[in-house]
Amino acid sequence: MKARQQRMLAVGLAVVGLVIAAALTLRAFNDNMMFFVSVSEVAAGEYPHDRNFRVGGLVVEGSIEREPGSLDVIFTVTDLRCDVAVKYTGVLPDLFREGQGVVAHGRMSDDVFVADEVLAKHDENYMAPEVAESLAQHVDEQTASLQEYETECGES
Repeated sequence: MKARQQRMLAVGLAVVGLVIAAALTLRAFNDNMMFFVSVSEVAAGEYPHDRNFRVGGLVVEGSIEREPGSLDVIFTVTDLRCDVAVKYTGVLPDLFREGQGVVAHGRMSDDVFVADEVLAKHDENYMAPEVAESLAQHVDEQTASLQEYETECGES
């Protein structure tokens, strides 16, 4: 083989290697990507059915139910428009309480969001940007036209 052919073969193999590495990297990113979905979108059925996602909002006052002798907790999260029930098995964060912002990671099972992880806001002034945006959007909608505004949430 001539030197030129060897160089072309080396360049070709390098390009093929880079393409394979890029494809594997993009696939790994796609598999590990976690989407944020608002509570209203979950109530409307607009969430990824085949993968985990994040949902966030405020814990509804009086909605926390604990099973005695168990780590199972069921609570309701709202975006001030719609509500969704969340079931979690495990130790909740210290800052988790009613009326506070939370973000839960998991997936829907029937009409209940089954969380693998629950994150509570860590400071009275902080709220996850996605949750704050979702809450602000629904507060603006409600105050803009209270008479004309109809909720599109299901009877859950």
